[in-house]
Amino acid sequence: MSTRRYDIAVIGAGVFGAWTAWRLQQLGKEVVLLDVHGPANARASSGGESRIIRMGYGPDELYARWSARSLELWREFSRQIRQTLFHRTGVLWMAAPGNMYVAGAYEVLSKLGVPVERLSTADLQRRYPQTNFEDVEWGFLEPESGVLMARRAVQAVVEAAVKEGVAYLSVTAGAPDARDPTSVPTHEGDTVVAETFIYCCGPWLPRIFPELLGERIFPTRQEVFFFGTPPGSSEFLPPRMPTWIDLDTETYGMPDLENRGFKIALDRHGPPFDPEDGLRMVSPESLSVVQKRLAHRFPALANAPVLETRVCQYENTSNGDFLIDQHPEFQNVWLVGGGSGHGFKHGPVVGEYVANLILGVGQREPRFSLATKATIKKRAVF
Repeated sequence: MSTRRYDIAVIGAGVFGAWTAWRLQQLGKEVVLLDVHGPANARASSGGESRIIRMGYGPDELYARWSARSLELWREFSRQIRQTLFHRTGVLWMAAPGNMYVAGAYEVLSKLGVPVERLSTADLQRRYPQTNFEDVEWGFLEPESGVLMARRAVQAVVEAAVKEGVAYLSVTAGAPDARDPTSVPTHEGDTVVAETFIYCCGPWLPRIFPELLGERIFPTRQEVFFFGTPPGSSEFLPPRMPTWIDLDTETYGMPDLENRGFKIALDRHGPPFDPEDGLRMVSPESLSVVQKRLAHRFPALANAPVLETRVCQYENTSNGDFLIDQHPEFQNVWLVGGGSGHGFKHGPVVGEYVANLILGVGQREPRFSLATKATIKKRAVF
């Protein structure tokens, strides 16, 4: 048994924790990254095959700017390590009559200089004939956006961080002891001591800090489906098929990437879910809903076989804004989470933001404070 000392300990090797640890190391800190099940493990919100990276956030400029910066950093990192972590599929937004969120997104991105292309229903039907747009009034395409290969990307960030000096250890989960909040035990029985602890534990945050976050972070069960596409057809491959978002039916999906199948999921909050012990089998009811929406929007996939399913989780705050703040009792303990189903893409900028706060050179964003996290769900960020 021994004591291992570091400047900063980051608990949680998901996308937020991995980028935060690496950024702090690049800024000269001695950093250890800790996790219970491993980087981008099957239980993690950062695990799984793929995640959309898009700039559109309705009228919200903050996340649009963060997405644009994050895409730049993801692409730069992908080039550095010579791995395909990003697929530029384009992201297509569909809007039913009266959808002000999509209209707001188009206006904000145009203002920010993000490439966008507005498309009428006739334009949409001509460009994407495999898609049924009968209930869509208009849409717009983000041509530079696309898909991040989630599990592979997180593991690559951790690998790069370790190569540059970040230590990685397996840790025993637990909250800081009020009598000694500056140490955490590892699975090997050693003790990690640091000046600062950053908890990037996603859906485990309310388990680790039940009194503080038990009613402020809400993990929900989310189901994802992959369907087989017609043999020999390229209709559901990029560039003929973009990633797409249909907020009016709370559905999103992406083309067949790396031969895994056509992905589709419901973007609505499921029931409460335990990330550690929850049963990860999709429900027949969800499959039925998804198959109906798939048949409606993409008629050629009406009888498509299910290739793969996955149950993961969102870790929602009350309104969908991130939680990035100090623990109210332990000034050397930081809480970083609340990805709320849209956080993965922002990993690089979260890392920059948290590192700057820790080093005392960053400006705090009030929306991310603990004080703004209520106990009543009122989703405002999508």
